Amino acid sequence: MAETQSFLFEIGCEEMPAAPLMNAVRQLPGLLTRGLDAAGLAYGDVRVVSSPRRLALLATVATETEAVHEVKRGPAANIAFDAEGVPTKAAEGFARKCGVSANELVRRVDEDGREYVFAEKDIPAAPALPLLSKLCYDIIANLEWPNYRSQRWGSTHETFVRPIRWICALLGEEVVPVSYADVVSGNTTRGHRVLAPGEHVVAKPEVYEQVLETAGVLSEERRRAVIAEGIARVEAERGGAHVDTPKKVLDEVVNLCEWPTVLVGTFDEEFLNVPHEIICESMLSNQRYFPIYDAAGALTREFVVVSNGRPECAERIIDGNERVVRARLYDAKFFYDEDLKIPLEELRSRLADVAFQEKLGSVLQKSERIEDLSLAIAHEARVGAHAASDAQRAAHFAKADLVSSAVIEFTSQQGVMGGYYAKAAGESDEVAAAIRDHYRPRFAGDELPEGIAGCIVAVADKLDTIAGMFAIGEPPTGSKDPFALRRSAIGVLNILRARLGCGYEELVQPALEAYAEQGIEFDIDATKAAVCAFIKGRMEQMARDEGLAPDTVAAVSAGSVSAPVDYFALAHALEDARQGDAETFDNLATAYARASHLADASLGVEVDEALMGASERALLSASDAARDAVARALEKKDFPALIASLAALRAPIDRFFDDVMVMDEDIALRENRLRLLNRFEAVFAGVANIGELARKK
Repeated sequence: MAETQSFLFEIGCEEMPAAPLMNAVRQLPGLLTRGLDAAGLAYGDVRVVSSPRRLALLATVATETEAVHEVKRGPAANIAFDAEGVPTKAAEGFARKCGVSANELVRRVDEDGREYVFAEKDIPAAPALPLLSKLCYDIIANLEWPNYRSQRWGSTHETFVRPIRWICALLGEEVVPVSYADVVSGNTTRGHRVLAPGEHVVAKPEVYEQVLETAGVLSEERRRAVIAEGIARVEAERGGAHVDTPKKVLDEVVNLCEWPTVLVGTFDEEFLNVPHEIICESMLSNQRYFPIYDAAGALTREFVVVSNGRPECAERIIDGNERVVRARLYDAKFFYDEDLKIPLEELRSRLADVAFQEKLGSVLQKSERIEDLSLAIAHEARVGAHAASDAQRAAHFAKADLVSSAVIEFTSQQGVMGGYYAKAAGESDEVAAAIRDHYRPRFAGDELPEGIAGCIVAVADKLDTIAGMFAIGEPPTGSKDPFALRRSAIGVLNILRARLGCGYEELVQPALEAYAEQGIEFDIDATKAAVCAFIKGRMEQMARDEGLAPDTVAAVSAGSVSAPVDYFALAHALEDARQGDAETFDNLATAYARASHLADASLGVEVDEALMGASERALLSASDAARDAVARALEKKDFPALIASLAALRAPIDRFFDDVMVMDEDIALRENRLRLLNRFEAVFAGVANIGELARKK
């Protein structure tokens, strides 16, 4: 077993942006371990240490590769050598591949009793240093920087995301020679630009992080912990206050500093009169400041800033950041104040100059379509006149804020600002909330719109987009979904399921008719079928994601129950019943599949009881009773009772197949029995194709 030593490889450069830094951190362990495996060097645990100016790898690595006695079996001896013992082309090719001459091949009998040729080679141990030297160069060269252009410096053509200024590479106390773009490795790192500038010697990898901390640089884990502790202290000092730290922004802040200090600044009270959403977005997005909310959830004048400067200069740092935030918030306040001077109808009229989609017209036309579609949805959902009126009014103004100055500056606040402007214009709370919420749910796990009017407008907006893209023949593909139609379909289904209760099939027709009235030519029936199939496919995927068995989903999807709330209730009822009595449903599924295969729909369902035996009459009676029970259960939406009614058919259908020869030679008997099977199968029609449960899993 080769001796191991600690290994350090640090790439020091100009400050990297947070996104490529985090991406590089994810790549580094794999690049090192794959390289060590390829070089034949044993290694232990691998750690990454990073900061805005450095990417470093720490590991234990063998000081040399293992000596290897390599044996490879080649072709049979009678193929490798001719009768005179001269190597054939097969032997020469095998030898060349193994790096030996044909005369060095060994002949011997293998385990199967046949004689083969073998290539044997002793590969001596190789020192680690040259191998690590090449590996370090390859790691630098092979790091990928998606969405970032690499830079070049010095006299060579080698590049990196930012100019490299130093390389520290050590195996034990020995420097690993690495040269990249005129930068040569050594045993020094560099400290914090302000707190400990210049070079700092790293005697061996074990003291690397200690040297960094002495030089004013903390590891990513330590920086994150220091920031978390500072924020917790700020919250505790303010008696239950909450500092808003979105993960994306926090991750960026952690990777923008080397020695973090948590400080608190304030902004002028007048900015609290501006919608807190744009105030907070301005602080978070532009300056990476974290807003502070009081215990009641109201935005305060204070904010957290994470400094990378001298802690003793905190007052000056806070003052500088307060000056910056003041200018940013004045901009936000100006946009908001200017927008309030413009009537909502004027903002809405400007949507005529904003394209929704090249073939689908302007956003104003979309606004008109979703206004009409909202009324159709309100009718289907039977929400009442008041909610329908609120939904139509909200749909009328839902897109107006897209041309407002605040939304042009803070695009993620579309809808939110529209709600503020509607309220300021005297619209009702319900209308303002519907405008605010109509983009929800925006992503998986997002909240649904708060009120019924908001739910209606949200469905109208999303369904209009889906219908339009299908109407012009641009549905999503496996790799392209620029209008996020899949996400929109899931949003529609979640709202219909949880809040509105109606189906989607009845809504697709008016959505498509609005485009036809606009003058877009397409086959409405074919497009409706395609849209419904697309939405149904999303619903099936949602059901599988909830843990429902694929064959349960397939069975329910084959029926006519399509309203999301009913579809999921039926699917869960069937799944629960199967789990409670697997044997009954397996047997029922098998019998149903058999009946379905034999049934002849052209014969109808009217039977002659005079031709029936006891088993046939029992099945007829059970089928008619189940048909009536299923109808009652569907009307009441009592899906467990519905499934129980279907399960009750298991015994009579089993007895029927045990006692009766369906395909009797007597045509009258045969056709009567086929009509009975049609009658049995009709009980399931429109509910579920139970035969799906009999398919092989």
